[in-house]
Amino acid sequence: MDLDAFAWLLTDDGQQLLARATEMTAGATDGKGSALAVQVALRKDETAEHVTAAMSQVDLRRKAAAKFGDLAPKMYFTPDGLEQATRLAVAHHRAARLRAFDAASVIDLGCGIGGDLIASSRAGLTAAGVDHDPERVAIAQANLDALRLPGAVTVADATTVDHSPFEVAYADPARRGAKGRVFSAEGWTPPWSWVETLFARDACVKVAPGIPHDLVPERVEAEWVSDRGEVKEAALWSGSLASTQRRATVIGERGLATLTSEDDPGGEVGPVAEFLYEPDGAVIRAGLVTAVAAGVQGHLVDEHIAYVTSSASFETPFARGYQVLEELPYREKQLKAALRERGIGRLTIKKRGVQVVPEQLRKRLALSGSEEATIVLTRVAGEGTCLLVRPF
Repeated sequence: MDLDAFAWLLTDDGQQLLARATEMTAGATDGKGSALAVQVALRKDETAEHVTAAMSQVDLRRKAAAKFGDLAPKMYFTPDGLEQATRLAVAHHRAARLRAFDAASVIDLGCGIGGDLIASSRAGLTAAGVDHDPERVAIAQANLDALRLPGAVTVADATTVDHSPFEVAYADPARRGAKGRVFSAEGWTPPWSWVETLFARDACVKVAPGIPHDLVPERVEAEWVSDRGEVKEAALWSGSLASTQRRATVIGERGLATLTSEDDPGGEVGPVAEFLYEPDGAVIRAGLVTAVAAGVQGHLVDEHIAYVTSSASFETPFARGYQVLEELPYREKQLKAALRERGIGRLTIKKRGVQVVPEQLRKRLALSGSEEATIVLTRVAGEGTCLLVRPF
């Protein structure tokens, strides 16, 4: 991003150009050609740099709607900043949790474009952010200003900032480098060795949901969060903010639900019963599948597979439920015959713990019936099994 062009975009003239670009793009109907036509039209009155800056924000705001909802049309972004930003629903949950622990102030050590700053400020926390990238700092400050939220942002090295005046330190280490995603925690920016120093105080660190359990220090709570069925992140809570060992938090249409290791009595393995439950990804990542089994008065179908079965029907935010209609042949040739016999043409294939590519299998089955069905391919007590199920 050209910082001079972005600074101009925040002026009255820049805001007028951005409004024109937004309106003209919204009225376009033929995709990329229309975007190009809008740029050509705008360049009759404005410089190429200013038009490029405006059109970039129009495009990024459209993409940001999935993360930021109705705030997106007022905000500013960069492509990588948007990709790395926390989804607003998840950031609001984190900020609400800080308030629940009576925290009054938080410093964001690596604030990016300010997504978590926005949530913290909206929750009533005194929020400040630092980032080593002047571009991201400019974007973060512009976002706070655009949303009329208090908060301070400055360019600084997060690893050298004195964060002791703030009640909570928050960090979201970058997990991407010049060559793409970085899988080694020590390769994060800042590295894991610095992250660990935060756990000596009240802190929260956002990490990838695939973080190994054995990397989480003792007395640090690991919380996996999903939003509408998608696992978005893990957060590590330390000091007085840690209240359990492992937690799964599920955000859905009906609100938020949470499950902890205290809810997990362990579980047994048994045969498939009338109902099958597919735990949410956050539950699986947190290792709390047996807690779901306890909640639905059921058991696992296999000690290594994240499916739960029960003779009782439950609605739970922690799993999707299916009624088991019958067991079908697991072998492909016999399965194809069984599905055709039932007139099934549209097939949803779910699988876990077996070497099956659903798209390839569906193509090989070549079904043409008028009925629709769902099958689950998995292991039960170590054996490959196919279940015909109906979601409920």
